[in-house]
Amino acid sequence: MVHSLYSNREIFLRELISNASDAIDKLRFEAISHPEFLTQDPHPSIRIGVNDKEMTITVSDDGIGMTREEAIAQLGTIAKSGTKEFFAHLTGDQQKDAKLIGQFGVGFYSSFIVSDKVTVISRKAGTKPEDAVLWESTGEGDFTVENTTREHFGTDVILHIKKDDQDLVSKYRLREILTHYSDHISTPILMGKEEFKDDKVVDTGEWEAVNQGNALWARPKSEITEEQYKEFYHHVSHDPSDPLCWTHNRVEGKNEYIQLLYIPSTAPFDLWDRENVHGVKLYVKRVFIMDDASKLMPRYLRFVRGVIDSEDLPLNVSREILQQTRDLKAIRDGSTKRVLSMLEDLAANRAADYDKFWTLFGSVLKEGMGEDHANAERLQKLFRFISTASDGKPTTTLDGYLARKKTGQNDIYYVTGDTPETAAKSPLLEVFKKKDVEVLLMGGPIDEWLMQFMFEYEGKKFVNIAKGDLDLGELADKKEKEEKEKLQTEYKPLIDKFKEALGDSVKDVRMTLRLTDSPSCIVNDANALNPAFVRMMKMAGQDVPESKPILELNPNNPLVARLREKDAFNNDWAKILLEQAQLMEGEQLADPAGFVQRMNQMLIDTMEKKTIN
Repeated sequence: MVHSLYSNREIFLRELISNASDAIDKLRFEAISHPEFLTQDPHPSIRIGVNDKEMTITVSDDGIGMTREEAIAQLGTIAKSGTKEFFAHLTGDQQKDAKLIGQFGVGFYSSFIVSDKVTVISRKAGTKPEDAVLWESTGEGDFTVENTTREHFGTDVILHIKKDDQDLVSKYRLREILTHYSDHISTPILMGKEEFKDDKVVDTGEWEAVNQGNALWARPKSEITEEQYKEFYHHVSHDPSDPLCWTHNRVEGKNEYIQLLYIPSTAPFDLWDRENVHGVKLYVKRVFIMDDASKLMPRYLRFVRGVIDSEDLPLNVSREILQQTRDLKAIRDGSTKRVLSMLEDLAANRAADYDKFWTLFGSVLKEGMGEDHANAERLQKLFRFISTASDGKPTTTLDGYLARKKTGQNDIYYVTGDTPETAAKSPLLEVFKKKDVEVLLMGGPIDEWLMQFMFEYEGKKFVNIAKGDLDLGELADKKEKEEKEKLQTEYKPLIDKFKEALGDSVKDVRMTLRLTDSPSCIVNDANALNPAFVRMMKMAGQDVPESKPILELNPNNPLVARLREKDAFNNDWAKILLEQAQLMEGEQLADPAGFVQRMNQMLIDTMEKKTIN
């Protein structure tokens, strides 16, 4: 049964600590009507003992203990939870104040993952020492019960460790496990203190606490200093650098939980691992449950570090896996909104720190446009872009872009390239520079992917200037529109020659006014995939249908004008102008050797003409 419930053998110690903590909490409740329970020992604790000769681990507590009948019922019956039964008898404020952990009654059985025999000695508070009970089982379906004595009420769970698991019979190893799973249990967890003496590690005979015993996130914000927040970040993230910012909130209502979430100031080493996300740890009533952050936070926020502690999040029977419920979705959605609010505050009030954040995590945040449609508008406000007005720095916001748009400008223009620097050199920008219209410079695979989800912002459409027949709307005056129509007719003979020379290598050839200097450029059909996106998908091994480019010619360029003259045109010129345009857009030529040969021939022809002249 235990192997079907638990996948991690270390879980046994977490479960036994949780049971011991519950027993002590039950004692405190009973002490309200029986104060003598805490007279002898007002500070009950949990103690972990190790016997490396007998290969045993003992977990002892000063909790409520069990009678003979309770031991038979709770230990001898699978899924009989004494904690759950006890909790059911609490009322009103008692239920609200209780921090009891167990709920399924199977945690004790995790002991048999590592033990071939388990012995339990327990004495109920309020009974005599000779009323103690000894319960013992090898986990094979039966158990024995007999009377024994115990000086103090409480429980000892003695694990006789299997041969294959005896590496666990180590104080150092157990301390590691306790720090990982039970560091923030409020009850002190004690182990024998050790020190070096005569080059040997010896037991001092004293007990020392191995857990922090204080969940920082459970304390009121007013009681926590900035240094304590930073110190806890170092502890939970293993990052020596201070965080950029953090948010600490207690959410009340139907779902009660606490968030303490941080934005790092350095990128984690596993930032680009989307499958194994471990930045946010989940606790339930201060007991560590898991650090699979993908269940608590969307993957595009995988740089976030911190903890979420729920009061009543439903778990599966082994507490290793979260049940997929509305409660979990509510925590995930609430935590996402809280992180976005933290970033909005950082951007509004600490611009330099937000610039640092964007440099580190901007590319990851962009993934949210494809994953989190509910927060798409908030994400767009957080995005930063390089544009033709930002001097090569990612400082342009969409709000800033719209504030600078020209009168009559109805769209948000962008161009893509392999890098923003490549995009900045595109000949497609020439008419926008002429009209002083700002263009966003997109570069890299993430931007190619991003623009598949960026359709509009504040009612303004995103327009890729490399797609379709550019329509500048009111930015183009009436004279330009008339001239454009006139050019198509006037240059039709030359256009036909280009089409014949280029054949199936292009979808169309036409004249354009989007160029001011370059002789030619290539654009794509309005519905075609971006060439850079196609290249990216092919590199990933995906089969993507290629779309043929549209070649546009600049009638104001001397070379294009010269090709209209009699005997000036030949097929090689058409191919060279296409290939030059493709190179300008960062594309790879289908026939690089042919391009070089054509260029060399053109140079030879030019030199011969000069010699003759």
